[in-house]
Amino acid sequence: MALLACPFCRELFQPGERASCPVCGVKLAALEKLPASAHALHEDGLPHQPEWDPLPLTYLGRGRAVLVACAVAGLAVFFAPWVHVTMPDIVGYSGFALARRLGWVWGAAVGWFVLVPTVVTRRTIMHMRGARVAASFLSAVPGVTASILLARPPHGSHGVPLHFSFEWGLYATLALSVAALGSALFFGGRVDDIAVRRGSSAGQVMH
Repeated sequence: MALLACPFCRELFQPGERASCPVCGVKLAALEKLPASAHALHEDGLPHQPEWDPLPLTYLGRGRAVLVACAVAGLAVFFAPWVHVTMPDIVGYSGFALARRLGWVWGAAVGWFVLVPTVVTRRTIMHMRGARVAASFLSAVPGVTASILLARPPHGSHGVPLHFSFEWGLYATLALSVAALGSALFFGGRVDDIAVRRGSSAGQVMH
């Protein structure tokens, strides 16, 4: 028959010997159903390093939620109005429409698109911190694209005047890029501020 063990101190008992641990007061459980003890995890002699523990895929802290939200919103805004032309024709251009005319504008969409898997696939604190440079670069690309359009706007040619105004989509892209860059610079957070679950006695009555 399977041995019973205390989930906290891992003291072993024969089946039927006791219902709870005499030291910790914790209800005993089957040994094979308990996770590996701290001693077993440290058999290689190295201390536990929580910064390398994988986090849930849905973990939203340490900049993950902000970066993914900015990237998704940035992709949506890429199809929003960026430029409104009033002369020689009245026509509006989204980021997508501009990219079909000016190939380098595609950089904004590519930056947002690649940023999502770059963030989502980093599931440990150290991996997130290691991706700061990549995430910062990808976050900055849309902002650089918008800044170039604002700093060097298109002009008329062949004597035909060009009148236009920039639309909210361009300014939203710039704002989202700045927000994403600010988060990417600190992606992963600090290694000296980690909530550790393993080894906790929360919820247990100690004697």
